[in-house]
Amino acid sequence: MGGSNDRACLVSAAAGVPLHRQLYLVLHDEIVRGALNQGDALPTEQTLCDQFGVSRITVRRALADLASAGLIERRHGVGSFVLEPPATDQRDVGGSYLDELRQVEFETEVEVLEFGVRAVPRPVAERLSSEDRALHALRLRRARRTGEPLMTTETWLPIALAETITRDALGASPLYLLLADAGVALERLDHELTAELAGPRSAQLLGTAIGAPLIRVNQVAFADGKPHHVMSMVLSPSRSRVVLNQSAAAVESSTGLAIAHDVRRPTA
Repeated sequence: MGGSNDRACLVSAAAGVPLHRQLYLVLHDEIVRGALNQGDALPTEQTLCDQFGVSRITVRRALADLASAGLIERRHGVGSFVLEPPATDQRDVGGSYLDELRQVEFETEVEVLEFGVRAVPRPVAERLSSEDRALHALRLRRARRTGEPLMTTETWLPIALAETITRDALGASPLYLLLADAGVALERLDHELTAELAGPRSAQLLGTAIGAPLIRVNQVAFADGKPHHVMSMVLSPSRSRVVLNQSAAAVESSTGLAIAHDVRRPTA
């Protein structure tokens, strides 16, 4: 573990994320990458206060979150100790994209939160290159067994599908089946993965803290040689992973995966 000055600079009130959440993320990272091993004692609360320049209540909130995540055990009067990280399910992703969609449908249940025709926001309009208005749907998927919120999906579809794709239909059937019933033959899907901090709405829907890290997957579906619809999925990395699979031919030809360094940062 680094020196106190090096570690203190990792936590800042100017970061826009609550201090206890920043401290949680720093300690979480040290545990999952093995800098702290199973059975190791964390520094005392006072030591963490001194190292990170934060209050004792901030430290206690961060430790409580680590305990809730199953990463540490807090022993009254003794200290906090690292637990064995939970095993990661090595999901087989050898099936088709439709196989994966069917698996998601089996494991989750969906709630349609918003539905209707509305103005298309500029980032979506840039991807669709279409009309100013579209059929919009916001859905929340929960684990079927536990009811835990897993991800939100926000979709922008052509208004012409309004008779086929209704609120009730989306609540009862997966989108890919409704599109097939409407005669839409998708040709390809483009995916973009980004990370973001949870705003108030995403935090509320996914049951996480404002400022918590989230994964966003933006998907553009193509039909008839042009963009057909846009879907944006938001997931919490504490509950979900995005697993990519490429064949040897795709790796050799360098198709199917790219990393772009053109993220537009807001100007001061």
